[in-house]
Amino acid sequence: MRLTKIVNGRVITPHEILQNTTIVVKNGKIDRVFTQPIEIEEAQIIDACGNFVSPGFIDIHLHGGGSYDFMDNTIEAFQQIAITHAQHGTTAMVPTTLTSTKGNLIKTLETYELTTKTQYKGAGFLGVHIEGPYFAMSQRGAQDPKYIRLPDADEYNEILNRFPFITRWSAAPELPGAVEFGKVLHKNNIIASIAHTEALYADVIKAQEVGYSLMTHLYSGMVGVIRKEGFRYAGTVESAFLLDDMDVEVIADLKHLPVELLQLVYKIKGSDRMALITDAMRAAGTNATTSKLGSLEDGLDVIVEDEVAKLPDRQSFAGSVATADKLLKNLVKNVGISILEAVKMLTATPARIMKVQNSKGKIEKSFDADLVIFDNDFNIRSTIVNGKVVFQKR
Repeated sequence: MRLTKIVNGRVITPHEILQNTTIVVKNGKIDRVFTQPIEIEEAQIIDACGNFVSPGFIDIHLHGGGSYDFMDNTIEAFQQIAITHAQHGTTAMVPTTLTSTKGNLIKTLETYELTTKTQYKGAGFLGVHIEGPYFAMSQRGAQDPKYIRLPDADEYNEILNRFPFITRWSAAPELPGAVEFGKVLHKNNIIASIAHTEALYADVIKAQEVGYSLMTHLYSGMVGVIRKEGFRYAGTVESAFLLDDMDVEVIADLKHLPVELLQLVYKIKGSDRMALITDAMRAAGTNATTSKLGSLEDGLDVIVEDEVAKLPDRQSFAGSVATADKLLKNLVKNVGISILEAVKMLTATPARIMKVQNSKGKIEKSFDADLVIFDNDFNIRSTIVNGKVVFQKR
């Protein structure tokens, strides 16, 4: 039996912050939460030293970090990305692919499968997010145009049948074949997400009816209000706001979206429907000024400046270099959202979206002991995954 006692913490629950609280962890699960001291023999003691203790951060959309990309297709890349982001409070993540050849995508999925059988000290994995290749060319952003294509039933059915750990797939729902694709995803209990799209309100309604339930990086790679022959039509963004039960994710690095747009999304969607993501690429957690988006072999060259990755012509962002602790700090310090609400958007809300809300995202009895300790300035002091310390600031 592994027993750990986390003492002297300000524990963040969905509704309040409990002062001077003790968390007892047994065999990787939260056993009890006490608001008074308790003696437990033979327990490892972790002193939070009066710092915040939060559920571990859950990043449901990221491509890399620490100089690695998931599409490097090596076990080392997967492990090092997980280790890098754990240093910034992430305890669970959804590795995300980029638009690529079918062969390269399959290699990434095979590598994920192999990595899940290894041991490493970093964030855990919640399945794979396939981003693309079924996108609108005009909204491709930094997705490589030579690989963008229409939904191909033979292709996606082969992939879905072979790899049962795919948990979400992003596509443009207005494309020919995209509605049928959404039906297949829904049938397989896979999150269908709207991304890199020209979808108008009517398209989004049709998509939601067949199972599309999430907007991938809201505002990025999608249209707002458009005009046709003088008439205005609600775009993808307005559709997300109109549909109360449509979840959204936002890149809260203050680069992809300014403060006022983050405030608008929060005002309309609230913390229950708004998840924070890094959309981090390989330069996250490094001091690199040049990098590659996607694999080292055929990825796109990017520059890193103004704390964001850009295509060399500076006409499009190419993913963020943010980490989860930075997102939390931005929301509280710059956007003016309470720490309780901001933490929810990094924990309970993404847990629900990824359908792991009964085991992750809250500090409650029988939940996974995925925890993060951080100070008043949001510096990570400790990261704990399944009851084991995977990062400790020295």
